[in-house]
Amino acid sequence: MTPGHHVVRSVADAPWLPPGGRADVVRTPGGGRCPEPTGLARLLVERDGAVFCVPRDGSGRPDLPTVRVAAEESGQQAAERLAAAVLAGHADLTLVGYVRNTVSTTAADYPWPTPFAYFAVFRAAISAVRVPGTWVPREAPGDLVERHWWPLVATPTT
Repeated sequence: MTPGHHVVRSVADAPWLPPGGRADVVRTPGGGRCPEPTGLARLLVERDGAVFCVPRDGSGRPDLPTVRVAAEESGQQAAERLAAAVLAGHADLTLVGYVRNTVSTTAADYPWPTPFAYFAVFRAAISAVRVPGTWVPREAPGDLVERHWWPLVATPTT
């Protein structure tokens, strides 16, 4: 792990991973480089104590705007592509942290690289959005507390 990055939550034998898999939520104070291989990039847009959410594919429940990282791009590039689609202007992005899955065996139903896969959260420097969504207050996050990335977002990053 990169110096300065620190684990804020660890889930051994994470039930959403193959047997023996571990998920670590890692905060990256001051940003830094996005670790690879990154499977998903998420965009944290903040305003007045709230975070911007869009309906999650499949369930419709609120989630941070998310994009799957294409084979030919980095996590940073995917985050920039996502920001261009979601934000109403150019924004500098800062890595807030990531969820690191550690899986020692390949399982047929596990779609991510092994032994490590990263799921990054980037903070946008602006809060103007151009897609429909909702602003979810941190004080009343509802279902967001169930998201693996929530420990990175629960407190303001500014």
